[in-house]
Amino acid sequence: MKREELKKILPHREPMLLIDEAEKIDDNTATGRYTVTGDEFFLQGHFPGNPVVPGVILCEIMAQTCCVLMAELDGSNKTPYFTGLNKVKFKEKVLPGDTIEITCSITRSKAPFYFASGSGLVNGK
Repeated sequence: MKREELKKILPHREPMLLIDEAEKIDDNTATGRYTVTGDEFFLQGHFPGNPVVPGVILCEIMAQTCCVLMAELDGSNKTPYFTGLNKVKFKEKVLPGDTIEITCSITRSKAPFYFASGSGLVNGK
């Protein structure tokens, strides 16, 4: 699904809608994609002359991809919130022109909480 379809299931809007497209692979797995244009608000000061996507934005991109899975889980239209992040690691910089490919899956749930894992790759790294 593209951005307009995503707006039907995500509460996010520009400039915080941070996935260009997403697809539910199966009941527990989704993929998402975002191409960094270089014009994003979060690059304006991070860092002048050397723009790098902040780690917290990468986490948000992953969370929005996970929301594609959660949209159908409880049949409601609730706002999803982060409650924690564990074992987050950033191994490469994400720069303007890069396309981030996210894969995430729901690992367990205890209503109303859902726990997920995911990874993000740029050019297979």
